Amino acid sequence: MSSYEDLSREQLIQLLKKRDRTKKLGLVWERDEIEADNAIDANFVAATIIPELSDRPAPWRNMVIEGDNFDALRWLRMTLAGKVKCIYIDPPYNTGNKDWVYNDHYVEKEDRYRHSMWLDFLYQRLRIARDLLSSDGLILVSISDEQRAKLEMLMDEVFPGMRIGTFVWRTKDSSNDADRNLSSVHEHVLAYGNSDFSFLGFELDDAKYRHDDGDGRGKYSLDPITKAHDYTERENTYYPILDPQSGWWYPCNPDSVWRFATKEKVKEGQKLRSQTIEDLISDRRIHFSASDYVIYDTIDDLLSAIDNRVGPVDGNGRQLLRRGLPDLEFWVGKKIGLGRPSKKAYWNEKGATIKPVSSFVLGTKEAKVENFHELVSEKQGKATGIVTELFGKRVFQNPKPVSLLKSLISASVPNDGLILDFFAGSGTTAHAVMELNAEDGGTRRFILVSSTEATSDEPDKNLCQDITAERIRRLNKSEDPKFAELAAEFAYLRCEGIEFEDLDHDLRPAQVWTALEVLHDLPLTHYCAGPWQEHTTDELTLIFADRVNSDLIEHLKEIARERVNAFVYAWAPGQITQQIGQALDVRSVREELIGRFRQ
Repeated sequence: MSSYEDLSREQLIQLLKKRDRTKKLGLVWERDEIEADNAIDANFVAATIIPELSDRPAPWRNMVIEGDNFDALRWLRMTLAGKVKCIYIDPPYNTGNKDWVYNDHYVEKEDRYRHSMWLDFLYQRLRIARDLLSSDGLILVSISDEQRAKLEMLMDEVFPGMRIGTFVWRTKDSSNDADRNLSSVHEHVLAYGNSDFSFLGFELDDAKYRHDDGDGRGKYSLDPITKAHDYTERENTYYPILDPQSGWWYPCNPDSVWRFATKEKVKEGQKLRSQTIEDLISDRRIHFSASDYVIYDTIDDLLSAIDNRVGPVDGNGRQLLRRGLPDLEFWVGKKIGLGRPSKKAYWNEKGATIKPVSSFVLGTKEAKVENFHELVSEKQGKATGIVTELFGKRVFQNPKPVSLLKSLISASVPNDGLILDFFAGSGTTAHAVMELNAEDGGTRRFILVSSTEATSDEPDKNLCQDITAERIRRLNKSEDPKFAELAAEFAYLRCEGIEFEDLDHDLRPAQVWTALEVLHDLPLTHYCAGPWQEHTTDELTLIFADRVNSDLIEHLKEIARERVNAFVYAWAPGQITQQIGQALDVRSVREELIGRFRQ
């Protein structure tokens, strides 16, 4: 394509007109004007296990990663692309009150590019996170009401066609805009999922199916047979119903007519979407609830009852017979049932017994979440109290409630799923996973990513080490009955960047081994210096050959003879294949890791 300098004035005008015609609909921010992250593949990222900061003996199924989450996400994309079932994040809300650090400094409220910096900061991370999700994976993002619209448009761009909806939860009970008499003390959780994702839902409670006629059809509930139209809007479904067993008549509510048609008013050739009321009565699917009736011998008796507000009423006490309604004379001399008919809905005829997840998170004092029939959450103040109790002092502002995360995770992740939080903060996500596993015996795993948040003003600050990971350590050793059953071993990892041209010299064998174990979905182990490292399970054998010698070759030949499902990685794989041929899957460390990193 030629440069702009080569174009004539007319060509430039046509180019500008075309650009004006093709402006995209969506979110625009001043990306060229701000300090952006480096390119995704500007350098290589390695992760090192820090044994003294890890908790409980290896092997470790869970991870806490210290570092800029942009770097951590790049490392995770290399090792876990397409394997994460659920990502939950609570990113900074961009309030301007030093709530986030960008490139080693706090973004100030007066910064003219504050909103664009925030959008670009999230954009860079979300587009990597997208690649981590499994085909049935989900990302959940907490956000304040003030920033929800911008974030949702950004996520529409990063996750096209993946929007599911929004959860709303109440954070506290006070007003935050007294001048306008508004209590907007709620936040949102945006949900975006891949094509195969569906919320698990909850088993429906069959408690309301308490009726049984003993006729072999089983238990049923009583469902209303009215709909929200008045008799002037739906005159064809405004009619009286006769109970053939008792001979009692039931008037239609003039404000909410019947849901089903009557044969008396069906026109010839008219197609119906459901059975008529006569068919339902004949099939004994209508329940008539009246235990008594009233009768009016004359029209004057009926009108007097109407004027004195006595007679048949609906469930809200509103009169069903009123002056001005058509055919009032019909009711003279009829036995009028003092009750309402309902439809029998049989439990064993339900097409599905799974209750959809509600978009509203219920706030309760106790936040009972054991059965997860609803998404429930304590208020944010309760969450702050839990963290303060664990640490003996207030160490983190506004952590999310454990009950909120438990509800969201239980509704979206099977009990063996992998959950990632790359804005881990106080570690609530890990706490929620630990409680869920303790309650149902699940094997859910977590990966938390947290930065140090060190700045020139606080060079020694380390949020990840001193709060995120420390919370899990304290839960692991707590003797408090509330936490005594909680346990989760984890490896503490630290990220570092390496220039691609320096990989052969600076990438350490221990870092390779950690990446390979995660790549093959194995719990992490210590690296022991030697010619090779091996991790064997019932499903596979993983070998990293740092150096090739005759003992390794003989060992590999034995593995080949036993037809073990094995993966062998080496700096120079040709040294192995020359001696064992194609008997095993032998791969190049450099090509495999760099290839995946740059995908």
